[in-house]
Amino acid sequence: MNHGVHRRGTAARLVKFHAPEIVFGIGSLVEAAHATLRFGGFRPFLVTDPGLIDAGWVSELEDHLTEQGLTATVWSGLTPNPKDFEIAAGFEVYQEGECDVIIALGGGSVIDAAKGVAVLAANGGNILDYEGVDQATKPIPPLVMVPTTSGTGADVSQFCIVTDTTRGTKITIIGRALVPDVTVIDPRLLTTMPEWLNAATGLDALTHGIEAFVSLAHNPLTDHHALRAVGLVTENLVNTIQDPMEMEARSVMAQASLEAGLAFTNAILGAAHAMSHQVGGMLDLPHGVINGILLPHVIRFNSTTDAAPFVAIAAALSLPEQHGTPEEAALAVADRVERLAREVGVPKGLGELGVREEDLSRLASFALLDACMSTNPREATQEQMVALFRGAL
Repeated sequence: MNHGVHRRGTAARLVKFHAPEIVFGIGSLVEAAHATLRFGGFRPFLVTDPGLIDAGWVSELEDHLTEQGLTATVWSGLTPNPKDFEIAAGFEVYQEGECDVIIALGGGSVIDAAKGVAVLAANGGNILDYEGVDQATKPIPPLVMVPTTSGTGADVSQFCIVTDTTRGTKITIIGRALVPDVTVIDPRLLTTMPEWLNAATGLDALTHGIEAFVSLAHNPLTDHHALRAVGLVTENLVNTIQDPMEMEARSVMAQASLEAGLAFTNAILGAAHAMSHQVGGMLDLPHGVINGILLPHVIRFNSTTDAAPFVAIAAALSLPEQHGTPEEAALAVADRVERLAREVGVPKGLGELGVREEDLSRLASFALLDACMSTNPREATQEQMVALFRGAL
């Protein structure tokens, strides 16, 4: 198959591909301690959440750190979709502990909070000051990531998403400095995810793969990872929900999340994420669930401008429509995503999550300003964006 080779004039473009050092495998958690030591850490700052402390992963990592002569300051004072004031509080704890290397053991929220603390450790000020691209200019402390969900890709990305509690929206901070130094992916840590989080993060990875593949900033290096992720999530997500302790499917989902992360941090995303950030910021809901609702609508919207990339996605999903017209392939991909979202228990529409008609204009305005819209393959007006939200209600 020759997908991704002759797409939209990539041949003459300069391509950059950012990625951390990746350590992958069952039992690899100990490598986070080795990495911390290698970066000259004396007093690591370990960001996590109460559920992961209860699950026992934090004490296991602390034991590994102790063996290396390191004592961690553990901070777990954050909630899902980390808030601006939580990051400020975490930074205070970081300063009081005179910490150095930052370790994040958790899902996307924990990793985003750790990145937020890192930005403040180097640059000071308020985390909201750094919204946009490359606003945080000073070198940040070393970042060692240990993801506990299979989907956000935050452990390999140059993104940091923070909730602006005053405006009730999410801001996106992007910068090469935010690409972590090391990610340690131990599939054992995925087994303690609650089922809803497993479903949500899996759909997030699927959205990353599809949006990165059709993104205006895609390139041949990202295309491969994006398509792999799309196929792996669709084949394995349901298995991990039905049999949570089956390590082979867990390992494959960990790989899917990683590949989707490598794709989107380099190709950026699109309208589904631009829209999802607004709904998540307003209602403080799981990001992947919102993506699962929005993605089919965005696929149908984008395919009217250029359906060609969806042929390769249909092929990655083994859909017969890959042999039809590009438009047929795109609609089949949208239907398959919708079916997967239903299978893993995602609601049919945003209305079930609490979005109302009177919210749509505000959500649309914020979505159009989101950094992810700049690489969406189809531009949208305020009216089109409102209509897209309305279709997803």
